[in-house]
Amino acid sequence: MYRDTLSLLGPALPVISFLGRLPTAMCQLGSLLLVAETSGSLATAGLAGGALAAGQTVAGPVIGRLADRHGQRGVVLAASLANAVAVAVLVLAALAHAGTGWLMLAGALAGATVPQIGPLARTRAVALARRSGARDERTVGAILSFEGTLDEVSFVLGPALVGLAAALAHPAAALLTAALLLAVCGSAFALHPTAEVTAPDPGRATRTDAAERARLPRSAYALRGTMVLQGAMFGASQAGITALTEELGAPAQAGLVYAAMGVMSAAVGLSLAALPARIGLTTRWRAATVALVVLSVPLLFVGSLGALYAVVIVLGAAYAPHLITVFGLTEQTVPAARLGESMAFLTSGIVAGQALALALSGRLAENQGAPAAFAVAVGAAAACAALSWSVRVTAPVHPVRELRPAGAERSG
Repeated sequence: MYRDTLSLLGPALPVISFLGRLPTAMCQLGSLLLVAETSGSLATAGLAGGALAAGQTVAGPVIGRLADRHGQRGVVLAASLANAVAVAVLVLAALAHAGTGWLMLAGALAGATVPQIGPLARTRAVALARRSGARDERTVGAILSFEGTLDEVSFVLGPALVGLAAALAHPAAALLTAALLLAVCGSAFALHPTAEVTAPDPGRATRTDAAERARLPRSAYALRGTMVLQGAMFGASQAGITALTEELGAPAQAGLVYAAMGVMSAAVGLSLAALPARIGLTTRWRAATVALVVLSVPLLFVGSLGALYAVVIVLGAAYAPHLITVFGLTEQTVPAARLGESMAFLTSGIVAGQALALALSGRLAENQGAPAAFAVAVGAAAACAALSWSVRVTAPVHPVRELRPAGAERSG
């Protein structure tokens, strides 16, 4: 199945899109480490990092909508170059010991200009599959699994590269590398020939405008909500892992524990394409949320480093199935003309949930210990399960589905 995916995408696009989305995974931690080192204040670093997350959360869907309306080429190219400049400005402001307000402004601009390569790569790949006349939903499922794995690997490798650069040189080196990757690989993704599949077609403008005015089904908002909760699980888990490793006298292990969870998640994500098509996406979503609850509860009782590794690695096996399934359900639920916007909403939801939960659970962990932070993660998992079992996901009846090639519509 992945052979078909690589044949569809070509050899260069996955590499370019991976390197183009890697800076997004580097900038959050990189900005925190950089501002903390240059200002000497964790509070200032948190404000700058929070402004970056807020900028991405608010502007991400806007960039997705612009890409839907005008095509990815110009939008992604402009955002990639602007983001590279914004990240470089953040580095210069930090090195110049700028005030907190200026650092927050630079962080917000760095977040607001993120080119959303991850969600737009999914949108482009799905469009390529539909244009090729793919009738089998397993093809789209394999594409989303593959893209989800690229995301997982980037969010494991990105912070690791930042940590390595900070240890060997300076956090500024990591962010300047991120800016260079944005300028080069973001531009390459924008200019890749496959961007043509997202180019606006004047003949379908009326139908696109009608789709944008159409009200999304309630299930689309539920899917966005579950991604915010997934982000909250990430943030709370990160806070709990950091607190527990510090309590155990091994703070350097925190990044390795989180990376191990990401590696397991990526491996399981790749295997999802092998699931039989008869197991529908709604069933997979509900099963994944149940797994999130069951596998997160042991976090409340870990008391050693070995147990933490074991529990977190097993929990990682539930993350990718949930993320990839929600992306798949969104692809089925929203109008094609709003797919880029909707994919960006999901990614922004993760960022928002992670930032909010990290702030809340970090304080809880500081005052009450790691189990308090892990309790936030368990609560978010339970809310995900409640959503998945209370919402019925159905594909809408929209004229925009006609944008797909003749014969490419879903049966049933």
